[in-house]
Amino acid sequence: MSSKRSLVRRTAALVAAGAAALVLAACGTDQGSDNSVGHSGAHAGGSTAPSASAPASAPAPQGGHNAADAAFAKGMIPHHRQAVEMADLAATRAESGEVKKLAEDIKKAQDPEIRTLSGWLSSWGEQVPAEGAMDHSAHGASGAGGMMSAQEMDRLKGASGKAFDTAFMELMIKHHEGAVAMARTEQAEGAFPEAKTMAEAIVTSQSAEIAQMNKLLGKG
Repeated sequence: MSSKRSLVRRTAALVAAGAAALVLAACGTDQGSDNSVGHSGAHAGGSTAPSASAPASAPAPQGGHNAADAAFAKGMIPHHRQAVEMADLAATRAESGEVKKLAEDIKKAQDPEIRTLSGWLSSWGEQVPAEGAMDHSAHGASGAGGMMSAQEMDRLKGASGKAFDTAFMELMIKHHEGAVAMARTEQAEGAFPEAKTMAEAIVTSQSAEIAQMNKLLGKG
């Protein structure tokens, strides 16, 4: 009887040990799957972290601009500054009310654009053109983009009445044509959406002003 009891106890112990082994194996499997989830989560986090930081280090996604956008802003700022300078003269020198109104409209449109363009350049880490940049005073003829020469600006400053009106419109037409050409280049080659939108607005508004001035000059 004692030998039978001993055998039964041993059998029960083996069964218990086997059951315990199965439980441990199952727990190990669960822990393994938990660990694998944890690692996959860590890997996922590792993979998302670089992608999240990539735009901050990549210049294109960061600013969404290219060299054409920077060139457009750097060229248009001094161009607009000169147009505003020309428009300021009309308040005291122009005779025609239409010319005075046109000059006011030019200033109202281009002053805010100068600030916007300057803000873009600063955000892109680009240098904003200093006052007097693209000054073609050393040239006898108009500069790039229809910029006025020192002689042309002096001629405008020295005129008044109808002579001023005529000189202002003739020079501003040339100035606007330069701006439209610059804007069309930005439309074709730029990447920054806001700059392309501004370029479109410049083409539309300044083309209309060119037509208006030609009409006032009797050329339309």
